[in-house]
Amino acid sequence: MPAENTQPKYRQIADYLRRGILDGTYPAGQPLPSEEALAKQFGVTRPTVRQGLTELRASGLVEAIMGRGTFARSPHSRPSHSRPRGVRRTKDGTYAEADGIHWLNAEEPVATRTDAPLALADLLRIPPGEPLFTYDALQTAEPGRFRQLHRTYVPFSVMVGTKYEEEPPPPAPDLYTALADLGHELHFTEYLRPRMPLPDQAQALRLPEGVPVLTILRVTLNQDDKPLALEEFQLPGDDLELAYPL
Repeated sequence: MPAENTQPKYRQIADYLRRGILDGTYPAGQPLPSEEALAKQFGVTRPTVRQGLTELRASGLVEAIMGRGTFARSPHSRPSHSRPRGVRRTKDGTYAEADGIHWLNAEEPVATRTDAPLALADLLRIPPGEPLFTYDALQTAEPGRFRQLHRTYVPFSVMVGTKYEEEPPPPAPDLYTALADLGHELHFTEYLRPRMPLPDQAQALRLPEGVPVLTILRVTLNQDDKPLALEEFQLPGDDLELAYPL
């Protein structure tokens, strides 16, 4: 007699649908069984079914379309959006993102002071607790089709002996031009990791339940490899790929 499946019901549902997607029972673009049908099949409530679908959505195997249902996605299909990463210098000496997207701030960023937590202090090579100029922005593009959260950190110590001792430096990307005007030759390093969003991040980015965010930390360095600033980007991770030149 086969062993009884002791996994939670929501995981049994997720495994059942995952196998169906991978073996072609549910081809990419085709609707999955309804929540009501799955609840009846497995003898569970609809919230339990939703929990199983959330697990599949986090792994990129399904997508929910408002008013239509939940649809299978191929694990081999390309995402709808592919964005090159990087910073380029324009002919007029300013800096722009490699993806060419023109981002608009929902509100004008205002400089605040924060103290560097250990993780950021390590990347910036400064003592933990050193004060930072910090800017936060919710940004949209095309119009409102894309959304991202963008935070800029600049250590106070980087601005010692400059005019920015008396006034805050601008947020990125204008920050790059300001640093170049101070005599720095800039290059950049990015660190990427996926994770589940905090509730306020999910709300700001309008993420469905179960969709992860891509967190990108970009460090701006000078010709001596000294870190000058750090940016944190939060991007929806459900249908996006990032391209990096090597």
